[in-house]
Amino acid sequence: MKNQTNSDKVFNEILKPSDFEFNQTVAGVFDDMVSRSVPFYHEMQRMTAEIAATHAKENTKVYDLGCSTGTTMLMMDKMVTEGIPFVGIDESEEMIAKCREKLSNFSMRREVELMAADLAAHFKIDNASVVTMVLVLQFIRPLQRLNIVKNIFEGLNKDGVFILIEKILTEEKSFNREYIDYYYDFKRRNEYSELEISQKREALENVLIPYKTSENINLLREAGFKEVEVFFRWYNFTGIIAKNLNDTDR
Repeated sequence: MKNQTNSDKVFNEILKPSDFEFNQTVAGVFDDMVSRSVPFYHEMQRMTAEIAATHAKENTKVYDLGCSTGTTMLMMDKMVTEGIPFVGIDESEEMIAKCREKLSNFSMRREVELMAADLAAHFKIDNASVVTMVLVLQFIRPLQRLNIVKNIFEGLNKDGVFILIEKILTEEKSFNREYIDYYYDFKRRNEYSELEISQKREALENVLIPYKTSENINLLREAGFKEVEVFFRWYNFTGIIAKNLNDTDR
């Protein structure tokens, strides 16, 4: 049985319409929310960690942008070579607090730096061999995305990789509604009510703005990435890996 104190009931009652926020209420139930709302969420995390473990290099850093409650870092900690430091960044102070609390319950095999920061600000990514963004870029305003991805590209060492997982739009519009219906069926199978599905959809309408896979790939290439490959797909969710082949002084 689920721990009821951590179960996602955010949209279980009729609420005044408002935009979705990563506030304290959401942070408290986030792990349950994503595991029931994102198909193959745990496999996404495992694949992200597996890829990160292959590409993470000693004497570099691994960044998790939009780290939320730290699930990606916990999974990577099991696979990435011991001692390679992690840097977790999230815009939400509440998420960072939850992440810090969660990680404190585990014996991490490395130094972990956590900070609350605006991902759209040009904060410095330094000496990175891996950068991850799991279901994060979709929440950032489209006009800001290229600058963020360029910042990631510039902060990666040669042969460093950017692991991006996003909710997406279909390339052909005729399939979009169909895939969305499959997605809502997935949420129903995970015991979300019609009210919860409807209210969350409305709350996310102006907050989560997905791109097509081709648009995300073009964004990565425009930022400077030469090698870009899809590694995961489920209807309207996609995982992409991009490699920095440039050898520049940092």
